[in-house]
Amino acid sequence: MLLDETFQTPLAADLIAVGTGSLQGALFAAGFKKLDLLGVALIGVATGVGGGFLRDMLLGVTPAAFSNNYYLIVAIGAALLGMSLPRIFERLDPAITFLDAISIGMFGAIGTTKAFEMGLPIVPAIFIGMVSAVGGGALRDVMLNMPIALMHVGSLYAIASLAGVSVLTVLLMFKVPVLIAGTVCVVVTTVVRLLAVRFGWSLPEQRALTRIRLRKQREVEVAIQEALETGALNLPMPLPDILPDAYPLPNAGPEPADDPDEDERFGYTGPTPKV
Repeated sequence: MLLDETFQTPLAADLIAVGTGSLQGALFAAGFKKLDLLGVALIGVATGVGGGFLRDMLLGVTPAAFSNNYYLIVAIGAALLGMSLPRIFERLDPAITFLDAISIGMFGAIGTTKAFEMGLPIVPAIFIGMVSAVGGGALRDVMLNMPIALMHVGSLYAIASLAGVSVLTVLLMFKVPVLIAGTVCVVVTTVVRLLAVRFGWSLPEQRALTRIRLRKQREVEVAIQEALETGALNLPMPLPDILPDAYPLPNAGPEPADDPDEDERFGYTGPTPKV
């Protein structure tokens, strides 16, 4: 899918998105006691411009943050501000969360349309858009030497971005103008992200996928433990009917009466064994 243009946003909106990312990154890094002022500032800047930087590196073009003086100036200023006034911005957390949701939608739309403009297929273009949206947070976590947040339960950054850029791609396939498709992408991403924050949505843990198997395993372990303690084996699941009636399981009730026809059928004529 080859486009003649990318989703363009006003420079002011771009700078707000970068500043919001840097502010959040600095607020997060300020909670680490072993970081000095320079370290907090660098992490804030990396969070703000990291997504666009990774996007442009994957596309093999000059990073947008290096093509204009304002990007780095705004990122540094927002990081220093967040580092200096953490209590004030913690009170403004709902507004910052809203701006952050908008910013990941914008970065996703810009990254995807930019990839389409350069002739990338659909799946790689969607991947580029997602990297552009969530790359800043991932780069922040790598610099802090901690697990990447978007890969753990409780984060729907990547899913919100995927929903937005997927809608964008479908609209572009139906020849919807880039500006309209990009705007819809931002709206969808923002709504999904805010709903996830409001209602605590998250993907299930990997362990939840094997919960049934683990529960069965625990039931069998409990049955074995009871058998060791009481001498009676009560399995939590029925056994296939493969044993002759002459060999009843413990606690299985009274023994059935001897059936001569059955003994002849199995070729057994001796005394009935006792368990």
